Amino acid sequence: MHDPDPPFRPVHRREGYLPLEDLGLIGDGATAALVGLDGSIPWMCLPRIDDEPLFCGLLDRGRGGHFTLAPEDLVEARQRYEPDTGILTTELRSTTGLVRVTDALVLRSGADLTDDAPADRAELVRTAVVLDGSVRLRMDLEPRGGGQAQALFSGLEVRPSRRPDLRLHLRSNRPLTALHGTHDLRQGERLDLVLSWGRFHRHHRFDADAMLRGTADAWRRWMQHFRYDGPEEPLVRRAAITLKLCDDWANGSLVAAPTSSLPAPIGGIRNWDYRYAWIRDAAFAVFALRRIGFGGEADAFLGWVLDAFEYSRRPRIMYALDGSPVPDEVEDTELEGYQRSAPVRWGNGAADQRQHDVYGEILDCADQWLRSGGDIQPALWANLAKLADAAQQAWRQPDQGIWEVRSEGRVFTYSAGMCQVALDRAATIGERLGLPGDVAKWRDSADELRRLILDRAWDEEAQTLSAHLDGGGAVDASLLALPLRQVVPADHPRMVATARAVAERLSAGDGLLYRYLHKESPDGLAGDEGAFVLCSFWLVDNLIGQRRIDEAEELYASLCARASPLGLLSEQIDPSTGEFMGNFPQAFSHIGITASGVNLARAKAGVNA
Repeated sequence: MHDPDPPFRPVHRREGYLPLEDLGLIGDGATAALVGLDGSIPWMCLPRIDDEPLFCGLLDRGRGGHFTLAPEDLVEARQRYEPDTGILTTELRSTTGLVRVTDALVLRSGADLTDDAPADRAELVRTAVVLDGSVRLRMDLEPRGGGQAQALFSGLEVRPSRRPDLRLHLRSNRPLTALHGTHDLRQGERLDLVLSWGRFHRHHRFDADAMLRGTADAWRRWMQHFRYDGPEEPLVRRAAITLKLCDDWANGSLVAAPTSSLPAPIGGIRNWDYRYAWIRDAAFAVFALRRIGFGGEADAFLGWVLDAFEYSRRPRIMYALDGSPVPDEVEDTELEGYQRSAPVRWGNGAADQRQHDVYGEILDCADQWLRSGGDIQPALWANLAKLADAAQQAWRQPDQGIWEVRSEGRVFTYSAGMCQVALDRAATIGERLGLPGDVAKWRDSADELRRLILDRAWDEEAQTLSAHLDGGGAVDASLLALPLRQVVPADHPRMVATARAVAERLSAGDGLLYRYLHKESPDGLAGDEGAFVLCSFWLVDNLIGQRRIDEAEELYASLCARASPLGLLSEQIDPSTGEFMGNFPQAFSHIGITASGVNLARAKAGVNA
C-alpha cells in the first residue's frame, strides 16, 4: 500500500533478487533507473531508456552489473519520494548507524517540464548523509561486463567494457581511486557522487545539493498543473509523476514500461521488452492525463502518434521512441533472467504483428487531436482516409489481437470493435470539417459493425459477448474496454451481462482478473500468467457506467491498496501471493489508477464521464 511515511523493514531477497515491490523509479525524460531498498541501482539504460543497459543486475545478479551505495551490516531500510518529485530517498540502518541516500536523474536548472523538449543533464546524483551514529559506506560501480577507471578531472573516467561508445565520468566530494571502496562516515558527514555521460566540464562547479534542489523545483512547478479532486488523491498524484517518468520528453512518446524481460510468472517464458511506445498506450494515456491537468503531455502524445503514422505510411502497433521501427527481437543467453527466469529479450517481435485495433487507435488519436485544437493537413488526412477504408475490410480478417498472442490469429471481437472506432472517428472528422472521403459510407459501416458485434459475438447460452466474433462463449477482459472506446454503452443489457461474465469467469480472486483463460483461448505460449492489473480498472469503469458506484468505489480502493509503499504498480499480480509480476512499473496500470479515479470522481459529482 502506498505510504508516504513507511516504516523500516528488513531487506529480503528471493533467489538473490529484490522483489519488485522494493524498487523505486527515477528518471529525467531521457532515461530511467530502478533504485532498490538495499541501496543498489540494478537497472539503468544509457544514454536513452531503450538503449542497452549499463546496469542490469535486475536480470542477472552476478553478471548484470549494478551501482550500489549502502552501509555494511545492513539491517533494515525504507524508501520514499520527495513530495511531488521524481527524487527518491532510501534510509538504510546498519548495526552502527543510519544513513539516508538520495537518488535522482537530475534536470537542467529552470527546466520547464511542460515543454515538449529535453530537460535532462545526463547526470545521476547519489548523495549519502549519516543521520545517526557512524556508518561504513560501501560503493560499488560495476557496469555489465566490467569496466576500467582512470583519474580524470578530479574524478574517474569510466570505460565500460561492453560499451566502448559510452564515456562515463564519476565525481565526488571525497577522493576516489577506484570503482569499489568504502568510506567511514560519522553523523552529519556526507558522500556525494555524480555519474555523468554527457559533455564533461573540467572546471564545472561540483554541487550535488544545487542539482537536487533544481530538480525538485522543476518537478514541483510541473505538479502545479495537477488537477484532481477524487478518491486516492495521493496515489493519483504519484501515478501522474510515474507516467511522466515513462514519457520521452523530447519526442512526446511513452514507453509501456522502462524495463525488459521481467517475467510473468516467475520461471515462465513470457518475458518481453516493453521499452517502446505502443499506439494503444498513448491513446489511453491521453484520456487520463488531460483530465488531471496535463493537456500538454496529452497533446504531445497525440502529435507523436500522428507523426509516427505519417512517417511510416502504414499503421504499426508500436514504434521506437523516436518513431522509428522497433528492433528485431533477440534473446540474450548471457543473462540468467530475473529470479532465473530466462530468456532475456531485447527488441519486440510483436512489432510486426497484425493487430487491427491500431486502425481505431490512430483515428481516435486524430479525433482527440482535433478536439484539443490541433489541425490535420491534407496529406495526413489522405492517409487517415485510406486507413478508414482499410478498416472496413480488416475486421473480417484474423489478427493477433490486443494481447499479442503468438498463435494463429482469430477474428477478435475487440479488434472488430476498434475497426468500428476507426470508421466512427473518420466519419466524425469528415462530417465536422467537410473533408473529402466516403464519409457517409464510413458512418453506415460504423453503425452496421456495432450492430454486428452485438449480434454475432453474443453467445446466448453463455450470456456474454465472446472473445471472438464467431462466438463460442470464450470471454476476454478486452471486452470490458468496448464501452471505454464508445463501441457499446456500459449499460447496454448485453454489455452488462458481459461484464458480469468476465468478472465471474476471469476472476483471480479479490477483484483481480486474468486477461483470458489459456485453456479456452490458447495463445501459443507455454504456461499461465498472473492477473493483469489494468483489466480490473476496466471493470471499475464498467461498474461506474452501470451506475453501481458503491461497488466500483470498493473495487477501486482494493486495487489502489495493492500499490507498493512508493505508489508503484507492475503489469501483473500473482493472485496467490499478491506479489508483483511482469515489467515494472507498468504505464498501463498507472493509467488505470488515474482514469478510473477521474471517472469515479465525476460519477459521484453527477457529471457524465
